[in-house]
Amino acid sequence: MIKAAILGATGYTGMELVRLLYAHTETEIVFLSSESYAGQKLSAVHAQFYGQIEQSLQHMNVDRIPDDTDIIFCALPHGQSAMVVPDLLERDFRVIDLSADFRLKNEALYPQWYKRKHPCSEKLQDAVYGLPEIYNSDIQKAKLLANPGCFPTGVLLALAPLLKEKVVEKDGLVIDAKTGVSGAGRSPKQVSHFPECSDNFKAYRVATHQHTPEIEQELGRFSGSKLQVTFVPHLVPMVRGILSTIYAYPAGDWNENDLTAMYKNFYGNSYFIRYFERPELPETRFVRGSNFCDLACRFDNRTGRLIILAAIDNLVKGASGQAVQNMNIMFGLPETTGLDQAPF
Repeated sequence: MIKAAILGATGYTGMELVRLLYAHTETEIVFLSSESYAGQKLSAVHAQFYGQIEQSLQHMNVDRIPDDTDIIFCALPHGQSAMVVPDLLERDFRVIDLSADFRLKNEALYPQWYKRKHPCSEKLQDAVYGLPEIYNSDIQKAKLLANPGCFPTGVLLALAPLLKEKVVEKDGLVIDAKTGVSGAGRSPKQVSHFPECSDNFKAYRVATHQHTPEIEQELGRFSGSKLQVTFVPHLVPMVRGILSTIYAYPAGDWNENDLTAMYKNFYGNSYFIRYFERPELPETRFVRGSNFCDLACRFDNRTGRLIILAAIDNLVKGASGQAVQNMNIMFGLPETTGLDQAPF
């Protein structure tokens, strides 16, 4: 039995981790932390766990985590994970960090995109980027795993086959992504206040979103050289889900039958990737509450562009579900363990 601790258990991603790990047949939750609700039972904060998970929440004190804990999930705000990860690694725990603190390899990018100097830059090169369908063998050996961001997850899975197989030009990539409000986190903010986002649709952080360098870093690894993208995120009045629409120019003479065969071959053994052929297209409701990433690629004969679509649940495949998938790989379990459930 894998013994797991969750730091930051009362946020949206922490809550999803609890939900998934509670149903995981090979995992026992042994420690839950929350600075805001320390001393209270989890079910007093999230009543959906009433009568099922009555564990008390504790302050985030690394010394209180049981010695026989096998895996630590850090579901902490950006900047906070980097403050505790060195101590966790010192105690020889394996760590999956759901923040952005260890995703970027270039230390200089953190002040530019996250407005703070990285407090633990010596660990950046040690962290494994946890995109399971691409980096499975590296994940198996990881001591510190950086769980991908929600926007990058769908975008990278959509573009990986095209860039690795040299199907598209690396220049001129445009990513138009829409997300539900839970991506803003559980702490109250004006931008996610109900009157501000209901009956509304808007772009935000245009040309400044912090997931941009993460997307470019990984796409650069796929293509073999540096590249830049135009990334525009939008906020839509729903709780969860991300739909990304990506525009690219083909490199060569391709048709949709070729592309369909390529995607199916590339992700042939990836249970959580579902490729949609005509006339179906991905929708957020098809993945809600699940760890699936639904993809489609269409060729626009009129403009000569490829249009690629990706749909994920931002809290599951875009965060906690992918973290559990990574844990399964790290401990030699089938990737579907605890995750093989139909969407809501």
